[in-house]
Amino acid sequence: MLKTEGLTLHYGGSQILHGVDIAARAGEVTCIMGTNGVGKTSLLKAIAGTHPRSGGGITLDGQAVGRVPPQAMARRGLAYVPQGRMIFPLLTVRENMETAFAVLPRAERFIPDEIYELFPILKEFLNRRGGDLSGGQQQQLAIARAMLMKPKLLLLDEPTEGIQPNIIQQIGRVIKYLRDTKGMAIILVEQYFDFAHDLGDRFYVLKRGAVAMEGTKDSLSRETLRAVVSV
Repeated sequence: MLKTEGLTLHYGGSQILHGVDIAARAGEVTCIMGTNGVGKTSLLKAIAGTHPRSGGGITLDGQAVGRVPPQAMARRGLAYVPQGRMIFPLLTVRENMETAFAVLPRAERFIPDEIYELFPILKEFLNRRGGDLSGGQQQQLAIARAMLMKPKLLLLDEPTEGIQPNIIQQIGRVIKYLRDTKGMAIILVEQYFDFAHDLGDRFYVLKRGAVAMEGTKDSLSRETLRAVVSV
């Protein structure tokens, strides 16, 4: 579903990504791991188009993608849940979800019952402002909004950050559901090792903006992966 080849990215005069090659397959969770500051979030931003890449290529669903803005990537089937969630604090829960309608045909601009089955609290709080929700509730809202876009590729950046354990478990169940029932390609950036290892099918470890290790869950032992991620 997604392939990057030789992806590079700069912030001003600093190079953040150095020739990153990754692949994310439909029906799999691809985990991007590594310590803080190695370029994980920058990689997601480069893929999503929220920060223009400096060089390299991106292929999405078999089609080469130029340096296009994030709204164009969304129309091609990419949804991005950024670190910090980026919900609209003054809009209601319903209005936040409805912002996803911009990439949908008019006939598909509705909120299906599936969303409320996966995230019951959102139905209860439909008319509550996004800024009045807890961190865990905002994360549920951000993932629901992404789901409404019916993406082929879903990018999740640190979805467990600052979230209470019961909501972490619920988010994990939703990610498995999207992978197994919807056949989405999911790229997960996550510092919580056990959560990432439980969900991941394929792993890439970044160091200093480059891929230092890659492999499937079957090919990488838990101990090896944990040791590399911790260094």
